[in-house]
Amino acid sequence: MNILVTGAKGFIGKNLCATLEAMRDGKDKQHALPPPITVLSFDVDSVPGTLDEYCARADFVVHLAGVNRPRDSGEFAAGNTDFTLDLLETLDRYGSEAPVLMTSSIQADMDNPYGRSKKAAEDAVFAYGVRGNVSVYVYRLPNVFGKWCRPNYNSAVATFCHNTARGLPITVNDPIARMRLVYVDDVIDEIIGAVGGRSNKPSLSLDEFSQVKPVYDCTLGFVADTIRSFQYTRDTLSVPDMADDLTRKLYATYISYLPGDSFSYALKMNADARGSFTEIIRTPDRGQFSVNITKPGVTKGNHWHHTKTEKFLVVSGQGAIRFRKIGESRVFEYRVSGDKPEAVDIPAGYTHSIENTGSVDLVTFMWCNELFDPDRPDTYYEQFT
Repeated sequence: MNILVTGAKGFIGKNLCATLEAMRDGKDKQHALPPPITVLSFDVDSVPGTLDEYCARADFVVHLAGVNRPRDSGEFAAGNTDFTLDLLETLDRYGSEAPVLMTSSIQADMDNPYGRSKKAAEDAVFAYGVRGNVSVYVYRLPNVFGKWCRPNYNSAVATFCHNTARGLPITVNDPIARMRLVYVDDVIDEIIGAVGGRSNKPSLSLDEFSQVKPVYDCTLGFVADTIRSFQYTRDTLSVPDMADDLTRKLYATYISYLPGDSFSYALKMNADARGSFTEIIRTPDRGQFSVNITKPGVTKGNHWHHTKTEKFLVVSGQGAIRFRKIGESRVFEYRVSGDKPEAVDIPAGYTHSIENTGSVDLVTFMWCNELFDPDRPDTYYEQFT
């Protein structure tokens, strides 16, 4: 299948082409289109004649090209309406029967130069569908956010993420102003679904606008505050509430805007002659995660808890995890090794320890069901006898 993508170097175009190319190369297993897939990428800097060649070959056209921040308002018509007409006329000239999918804007209903130019482009696509009896899809997108969107351009989310990741201030003039957002990956899923005949569009009638779901209705203040909160997670070792779909996608977007030299950050290692203990993540509702290093011949633990429970996963080295129920003498022992990963639950009410029985450091990933509270440590030392 030959898929022509106009505006291939733009925000949505770059995400779409990357996905299509991964599908073409067999690296993307979550989408499906009939092979072989050929991506015909067209942008403003393509060499003359490229559009003609691609229109002659296209089996499906994804029209993403457009202008939304020109230096002169007259460029709206040229970049949005006129180019769309040129594209459709070129398809006509080659007798193409390729379906056309166009991304428009919710501003197409507004009486301003940008809105009028997008509405005229929509009308042209619908007319093309009627004239050629081909399927057309017009998506009136709200604000699209996600990786690779240009900051300080036309996306508040991109600007907020870029500035926050660099310690720069962000400006919110009206925190209660409402926003409607869609995530770029959801847009890509819908486009690929349309290319493969699986669009959310209820029918192929030529006057219906297609939709991308889900759409998030929120306030500008919520978005700004949520993104601001991400900058503190490294200090607190916290993570956002990933059960909230919008927060999860905003966090993924924020991380993509970190400067290239800021992907890593230091953690506090509590070390002594026995080894070390380093906390990685603290969550109020899912406990805390840490990594523990035990030196050869060393035993750690020898304590029990009333309520605190843990999971141990040895990822390197060899060791023995032992349990003894308080007040009893029977000892349960589990031999563990990084060569055979297995999670071991540490029950409340059992004295437990972990011994490095090998010749190299024993590295254990640990999860605890609650955050450590120095005022209520719930830790009672008791040596095995």
